Amino acid sequence: MIRLSEIDLVLASTSRYRRDLLTRLTSDFRRVAPDIDESPLAEESPPDLAQRLAREKARVVAAENPGAIVIGSDQTADLGGRLLGKPHTVENACAQLAACSARRVTFHTGLCVIDARHAPHRVLVAQDTTRVHFRELGAAEIARYVEREQPLDCAGSFKCEGVGIALFERIESEDPTALIGLPLIGLCRLLREAEIEIW
Repeated sequence: MIRLSEIDLVLASTSRYRRDLLTRLTSDFRRVAPDIDESPLAEESPPDLAQRLAREKARVVAAENPGAIVIGSDQTADLGGRLLGKPHTVENACAQLAACSARRVTFHTGLCVIDARHAPHRVLVAQDTTRVHFRELGAAEIARYVEREQPLDCAGSFKCEGVGIALFERIESEDPTALIGLPLIGLCRLLREAEIEIW
């Protein structure tokens, strides 16, 4: 076994949310932006999309960083079979939250760890499913929330680590960090499989 602090750890993401989550485990890592096309394939389901993108992000970055342990993660939001992307605008965020009112949204978080210390690379994967039950939301309340928190870069148009938690009736999850974008329980499990100790 080797300690996390003794390896070249690379997060294949520029997301500040994933960066902040990984910092809970270690401050010793680099971030590299994965250059991939994140468009869904024809007939690709939300969980399959999340897993494929997590693997592809890790694969591309591992190819450029031999000797590293590379973490890739991606998340999709599924509203009754409809994929919810990042809203990017206030109008889209308000429309997404209105569509989620009094409904359940399922978040699929794909996770991939690639051990590029040896050839061939070892690929470890995990997936988390989190179900978010929204309470009934009014248009004025939605507008106030979006103005306050500006969740324009978040699939589903909320930040559960902020005041967005007030939008929900309940959350069903095995890993509370998964909803933010990087399932730390699953990540620790994959690192142990790669014979890496957290401390």
